[in-house]
Formats: sequence, C-alpha cells, structure tokens
Amino acid sequence: TISCACGNSFETGSTKKNMKVEICSACHPLFTGKQKIIDTAGRVERFNKKYNLTNDEDSDN
Repeated sequence: TISCACGNSFETGSTKKNMKVEICSACHPLFTGKQKIIDTAGRVERFNKKYNLTNDEDSDN
C-alpha cells in the first residue's frame, strides 16, 4: 500500500508492503492543473525574505 501525505492511498505490485510519499497523482500540480508550492523546509519563505519578495507579485520578466 502506498500512502500519500494528501490522504490518498493505493495498492501496487511492489515487494515492499507499505510506502509513504509526499506527493502523488491525486495532488501533483501536473495532474490536477493547479499550481501549488510544496515547501517542507521553509525554503520559499527564506528566499522571498532574502530578496524582499512577496508571493502576490506578478512580474512578466
């Protein structure tokens, strides 16, 4: 059984009984069509703070 952090789980033919993943096809932006920032270590906030940026800036550079 593969269990995702989003709560989705499914069976595979793997030799390993249980696996945990952070992202799957039910929550991955490629499959859902929604943009989502997955930041488990605060990297985005540190980058934005370092360069004095905000998440709502839309620039066409």
